[in-house]
Amino acid sequence: MTVLRTSLVVSLLVVLLAACVPASLPTPGAGAPSAPSTSSAPAAAPAAPAPAAMAPTKLTLAMGYIPNVQFAPFYVAQAKGYFRDAGLDINFNYGLESDLLKLVGTNQVQFMIGSGDQVVLGRSQGLPVRYVMRWYRRFPVVVFAKADSGIKTPKDLEGKRVGVSALAGADYVGWQALVYAAHIDPAKVSLQVVGYTQAAAVSQGRVDAALDYAVNGPVQLRLGGQAVNTFAVSDYIDLPSNGIITNDQTIRDHPELAQALVSATLRGLQDTLANPDAAFQISLKAVPEAGGAQQATNRAIFDESVKLWQAEPGTLGLSDPAAWAQAATFMKQTGLIQTAVKPEDLFTNQFVQK
Repeated sequence: MTVLRTSLVVSLLVVLLAACVPASLPTPGAGAPSAPSTSSAPAAAPAAPAPAAMAPTKLTLAMGYIPNVQFAPFYVAQAKGYFRDAGLDINFNYGLESDLLKLVGTNQVQFMIGSGDQVVLGRSQGLPVRYVMRWYRRFPVVVFAKADSGIKTPKDLEGKRVGVSALAGADYVGWQALVYAAHIDPAKVSLQVVGYTQAAAVSQGRVDAALDYAVNGPVQLRLGGQAVNTFAVSDYIDLPSNGIITNDQTIRDHPELAQALVSATLRGLQDTLANPDAAFQISLKAVPEAGGAQQATNRAIFDESVKLWQAEPGTLGLSDPAAWAQAATFMKQTGLIQTAVKPEDLFTNQFVQK
């Protein structure tokens, strides 16, 4: 599952580790050597040169979308120097989540922002990917329909036309999760692929309801003056959503990089939740095209996103083992994965718990 859409071609940088800059030795002075000291006290040892500061480690963080205000915590961490304080020189790169996962799984890129269902899928296919920090506290996909449709619960979808963008991806996973958890009879639903036009499909009556991100389709309709009913997949099943993903090799060989990235990101997330207005302004500087005539729309998207990040005290960043176990079971039973996975192989909280 991407943060919003996965429609771009990715061009990713290989992670580079910056070499330490060696300390320069002092140049000996010219002239004849000094006469030996006649004092019985031992000569003072020359002062050791001060060690040079280590250059920050260059690191690519791959994002499963395009530059967007929804990445506010990362832009805040960058703007406030939290990544630099952690010894990282971060480069953001954007692209298709499925492509990024393969790159992370083969250690061509060490870190990405992606969703829990992608980790389950990748692990089932032999990719040694692992989730190291929970960002979204709720799975962001919702069902939405016009307010006068009478659709308010999953069972109301039976006998209706329901739109999804594709037979894969976040909204399709959300649909399968609702069928599984809310006991919808899929034979009574006309599931229709509408591409990334869910809002238009609902507005124009091509479908009765659609699945989309809470920050996308429903926001579009409301901004257009349309009253909307929504209900969230997360009200019926708790699935791990977006967070930081790495691979087993990085955790084994460079745990300090994972720790630095997680710690700095958590600082950015805490600041965003504490002062959303300031975080939004920082995001506009990082993504200038989100301002101007688009600012009101992007502020609505940002505000809906913040709701998905809010956590109970003491739980920020932590994964829930029960949610991972439930996701692994649900995806195997519904055929979304063919090979069972161990929930404990999907995530770690070691870089969040200190």
